[in-house]
Amino acid sequence: MRFHWFHLMPYPALPADFSQKHRSVWVDVPSSLFDPATGHRMYNEYIDELEEAARAGFDSICVNEHHQNAYGLMPSPNIIAGALARSTKNVAIAVLGNSIALYNPPVRVAEEFAMLDVISGGRLIAGFPLGTSMDTTYAYGQTPATLREKYNEAHDLILRAWTEREPFAFNGKYTQLRYVNIWPRPLQKPHPPVWVPGAGSVETWHWTAERDYLYAYLSFMGYKRGEHVLKGYWEAMAKRGKDANPYRAGFLQICAVANTDAEAERLYAPHAEYFFDTCLHIAPAFADAPGYRSLASIQAGLASGFGRGTPADNPKLTWKDLIEGGYIVAGSPQSVRQQLADVAKRLHVGHMLLLLHFGDMPRETTSINTTLFAREVLPHLRPLWSEWEDRWYPKPLAAAGPP
Repeated sequence: MRFHWFHLMPYPALPADFSQKHRSVWVDVPSSLFDPATGHRMYNEYIDELEEAARAGFDSICVNEHHQNAYGLMPSPNIIAGALARSTKNVAIAVLGNSIALYNPPVRVAEEFAMLDVISGGRLIAGFPLGTSMDTTYAYGQTPATLREKYNEAHDLILRAWTEREPFAFNGKYTQLRYVNIWPRPLQKPHPPVWVPGAGSVETWHWTAERDYLYAYLSFMGYKRGEHVLKGYWEAMAKRGKDANPYRAGFLQICAVANTDAEAERLYAPHAEYFFDTCLHIAPAFADAPGYRSLASIQAGLASGFGRGTPADNPKLTWKDLIEGGYIVAGSPQSVRQQLADVAKRLHVGHMLLLLHFGDMPRETTSINTTLFAREVLPHLRPLWSEWEDRWYPKPLAAAGPP
């Protein structure tokens, strides 16, 4: 089994009454609340945390793209990944990802991902998310009804740019280029492994199956909700004749590890409250623009990954509620080991993405969580799924990383 240290890079200094005074942490959150000096400290501490996770033995360190928000301050995750490509070795770098429908032209993604793959020695995992409703429709002005069509065209252009050996012309509906001829080319052949983060869209399941990509369910509604979504995913794979290899699926889970269950609550409960009450305080209208979800996904009862249905809708939720609801896996190392083994088996996933920093968690608390997980949890769960081959993980150069 593989374990991936996922960072959102949230803004940790919003006012205590933010969720009472402001309607959303995304799209129209006043930028006057951002203090650049705090941001300077935060970005550097967050990069330190990712580097620590790399040294601790996680299989990858993960970053992602969001816009006009205090929930995840990485409008350009490739900048962070570029720093990590130089400062780490051996660990994979997962950019989950670039929202490819937002790039004009999309060959920009092909070029920058190729750069990251070459600099890192073939350690890149290329994430192609459709993008949230907040990012795509409200922050970047994309039409939700045509978003998936634009996404599909961008994907096809990027893959051709990576794999064709000679210059070619591309005449799509949204992008027309007389010459496509990227320099550099990716180190991994035919291209870096592609992961598709999603929030439960039926179309995304089928799309990843057709291309044999990894599907990663990224949601903060916890493993109990995740079990319902992954059940639908595996049923879709079976209908398409795909094997039940657990490595073709990933799942994001918030975890909090301490020496005892009581200590876990003391260390992490305040930061969980900030995360669910403040970082996930999203206006429902922003989370689900008309046309963003397809009729098939609506009929399947698959909600968007944000907005209504998250713990933020009920600010009275306690630490106990979050644990019992499956939103957070927390406790002593033995307790977390048992819970995560059960989650992996119930959801049948070979890639576990872990949110070990959440909310306004300080550097020293994040280090405790990361160290305890890497030392006391990860080795015990590593043998799970060893009978399967992982075809969705990078195959880097033997000496990948900075000299």
